[in-house]
This record gives sequence, C-alpha cells and structure tokens, in this order.
Amino acid sequence: MSLLPADGPAVPTPIPIPMPVPSGAAQPSPILTLAAKELKERLRNRWVLAVAGVFTLFSLLITYFGGAAQGQIGPQSLAYTISSLVSLVIYLLPLIALLLGFDTVVGERERGSLELLLAYPVSRAELLLGKFLGLATALTLSTLAGFALVGVLLWRQFGAAALLHYGGFVLSATLLGLSFLSLALLISVLAKERTRASGLAILLWFLFVLVFDLALLGLLVGSGGQWAGDWFAWLLLANPCDVFRIANVFTLDQVGGLMGAGSLGTLVPPAFANPALLGAALLAWIALPLGAAIWRFKP
Repeated sequence: MSLLPADGPAVPTPIPIPMPVPSGAAQPSPILTLAAKELKERLRNRWVLAVAGVFTLFSLLITYFGGAAQGQIGPQSLAYTISSLVSLVIYLLPLIALLLGFDTVVGERERGSLELLLAYPVSRAELLLGKFLGLATALTLSTLAGFALVGVLLWRQFGAAALLHYGGFVLSATLLGLSFLSLALLISVLAKERTRASGLAILLWFLFVLVFDLALLGLLVGSGGQWAGDWFAWLLLANPCDVFRIANVFTLDQVGGLMGAGSLGTLVPPAFANPALLGAALLAWIALPLGAAIWRFKP
C-alpha cells in the first residue's frame, strides 16, 4: 500500500514483518503477520462495515418485501427466503470478492511497494498466502455480519430448526465468495497492469454469473433436451455459482420449485446433490486458483 504526501510522489507504507526474536521464543508467522496487516487495512478504511451494511440492507429488503407483489409483507417461509437470497448472493458476492482482490499483487507492483515486501525475509508463497488469508477474513466477517440479522429474524419466525438450513446457506455463500477471491488473486498475479486486472475481473464475473448458464441452456434447448443427463450435472461443477445454487436448491424440498423451471439447478438429479461433493467442489474452486497463483508468482 502507499501514502500520498502533499508535496511528493507515493511512498510505500512500512510493512510490519516479524523481526528476529531471541532463541527459544515463539517465532511469529510471516503469513499471519501479513494477514493481520491486510485485515487491519480493511477495518481501518471501513470496507468490512460497508459490505456488511450492503448485505444487511438487501437481505432485509428481500426477506420483508420479497412477497410484496403477492400482497404479503414479512418472511413468507424459510424456503422462499433462502431461494430469494440465493439470487442476491450469486449476483453480488462474486463481484464484491473480485473487486476486493483484483489489485492485491498488481496494485502493489504499480505502487512500487511489491519490491519492498519481497525484500523482507518472507517467501513469495508466504506473501500471497498472507494477503489471501487477510482478505478472506475480511470477506468472511462482512458476509457473516451481513446475514446475521436475517438469521435472527428467521429464528424468531420459524424456530431454531431454521438456523440449520440457514447456516448451511451462509456457509456455502462464504465459500462462494472465497472461491472468487481466489480467482481475483490469480488475476492479480497474471495481469501486468491494474486497469487490465480490473477488466479481467469484470469479464470473469460476466462469464460466470451471466454467460455460462445461458450458454448451457442454449446447448440444452438446441439439442432438444437430448444432452440432459448426469454428465450435464457434472458440467455445472465448472461454475462455482452453479455449485452454490445446486447446494441450496436441493437443501430444502420447496426451494427447487421456487427457483423456477428455467433454473439449471432444477435439471440436476437429486442424487447428485451430495453436500459433501458440493462442498468439496467449492473448496477446490478456492484451492486450485490459489495454488495456480502461488505457482505463477514464483520467480
């Protein structure tokens, strides 16, 4: 990061890297130190508070006024609430995660502070992991805080049993956000300029959120439904948004119907919607781009 003095060029912000400690004392982890630095920056510039506020506002509006077209105000049912929040998460959370992480490396490089970071006794892998951990913590905190108030309302309306399903929804939403944060970190490593990284981030959001499902639906319609089958369900795993959608469509019996016949998730065989499989798929979407970013960031 950098500071902008009134009468001079950008000056790199000092980076608190652990200094040598006496023998026998606990050695602080460079990864945790860098993660704490990233998290403190997001807390200091109110990023976590802003994102939590956005999620709280939209989730409350959807929960209370989602059935206004039918003349009903307030939580309609747990299934209806989750199905409505699924759409909010798919459109908003990936975009927030991409915007959070796209300049993690390329931004430091353009400001000239990347060389300063690499001059400290910290490896490139530790640098990248520390930044990812700090940003992931900030994104997780904002997501949990943003959905907490709706959880309280659902608990009061439908009882403690509702929190089990709602907790699964929030957990899968968090994993979805972290998968796009991992993709953003890969973009930041690959891009040579910050403007190019921002363009790639928006393009990635457009492809995963909008184009992918439309392309598969077009393929399905063009084939007259002949290509629908188990392999089609496996193809949906190539999009973390669809993995998240399937996980929540099949968590509750009524959600599949509420999502509508045009949803690709409704075409997936129920036996395919194994929570362990879908959770592993989301974890893979976090680990693989992050691993690729670490590999590409090596000198």
